[in-house]
Amino acid sequence: MILLVLLASGLIAAVTIYQYREEAKDYHEERLQRKERAIQQSIGFVLRETTYPVTTENIPLIFKDEIFEIDAIHNLQIKLYDLDGQLLKSSKRTLQIDAEERCLDPEILNVLSNTLEHRYVIKNKVAGHTFQSSYTYIMDEKFKNIAILNLPYLENDDFFNKELKEFLLRLAYAYLVLIFVAIIFAYLISKFITKSLKTISDKMSETRLEKRNKKIEIKASSEEIETLVNSYNSMIDQLEASAVKLATNEREQAWREMAKQVAHEIKNPLTPMRLTVQSFERKFNPEDKNIHQKLKEYSDTLIQQIDTLSSIASAFSNFAKMPAQKSEELNVVLIVKMALDIFNEDYIEFYPETEEIIAKFDRTQLIRVVTNLVKNGIQAIPDTAEAPKIVVRVFSTQDKVSITIEDNGSGIAEETKSKIFEPKFTTKSSGMGLGLGMVKNIVETYNGSITFTSQLGKGTIFTVAFPKH
Repeated sequence: MILLVLLASGLIAAVTIYQYREEAKDYHEERLQRKERAIQQSIGFVLRETTYPVTTENIPLIFKDEIFEIDAIHNLQIKLYDLDGQLLKSSKRTLQIDAEERCLDPEILNVLSNTLEHRYVIKNKVAGHTFQSSYTYIMDEKFKNIAILNLPYLENDDFFNKELKEFLLRLAYAYLVLIFVAIIFAYLISKFITKSLKTISDKMSETRLEKRNKKIEIKASSEEIETLVNSYNSMIDQLEASAVKLATNEREQAWREMAKQVAHEIKNPLTPMRLTVQSFERKFNPEDKNIHQKLKEYSDTLIQQIDTLSSIASAFSNFAKMPAQKSEELNVVLIVKMALDIFNEDYIEFYPETEEIIAKFDRTQLIRVVTNLVKNGIQAIPDTAEAPKIVVRVFSTQDKVSITIEDNGSGIAEETKSKIFEPKFTTKSSGMGLGLGMVKNIVETYNGSITFTSQLGKGTIFTVAFPKH
């Protein structure tokens, strides 16, 4: 908008300057023609009133004094030449006349005699001023050419230049006001447009698949912005429907996989229980002297498998149950130390940054997180390891608390790293693999994160971080 105003002002200024110059050019040409006609009439009057015979030779006598009167009346210098271009008489008040003025150029005589109008005008520029010089014939009463009239004319553009400067100055004032108004208007328009776009941009940056997104509501917007807003709102509706459908499918798939895993784990202890009962039924003999010993073995086997079933049920229950959002201010260092006290392994080392790090967390859930990670570390260390070692550290930054559990066990293979937090995944020969999934579930409930680094054959470091408040 501002550029258009500037271009318009420049174009109008250029057109104005061109128009003034054309008007000045036409004015000078018409003025010279008027002067020429008036002087021709004065010369004709002198020729009619003279007592001398009207011939070329008598021109200096006829216009001896009259040429100065005509010059004074019309305020224009007059020169009279014969038909061969020789100067006869001049109103120029000087003692010396230049050689160029005494004799006309042959080209002038040629053009003058061969044109239909018998008129020739030359334009010259001297010291920045434009001079016109017209040449016409003077005729007697019988329309016979007797002399050549030359009128030198200086184009005085002072008046036009003054008018042009005044007009351009007024135009500059008008366009300064117009540009100022255009800047304000452009600023308001841009603010109006960018405000709507900023709102749309903010909403788009806040769009998340896992949460309910708000639609954009913008009043008094342009048609294009309204179309964009409607498209975004329609996308939000589709996204919400897709998210609900995806969540439902994922939930169903997760529970389906969990049910398969639980069924598989339950079948494992049921098979030995069935075989034990069948074997006892076939071999039962009340009179056998070792009957009590066999009954004890039979009972121990069933109890062992029942305990396995109970542990499976407890693990599944613990994972399925979301930890309560119970936040209490506690000393993380003290709670971690309490969690480590239940382990009998003497190779567990604890290094807190300070004696006290206060944060908001659930005491029971924090103990569960630490014990699960330490237990995983213990199970990751082979029985043949020469110097087993687990190092637990607690430290804090400005707004976060971090707990690291480092072991020198067998590590995690590259192909299993992406599955380590999946609820049904485990690398152990027994168990359901719900521990790390449960830990991740607890930590993320408190807006925290759990990450790990591992090298195969060297060990693994798990890092749990959560906000202090």
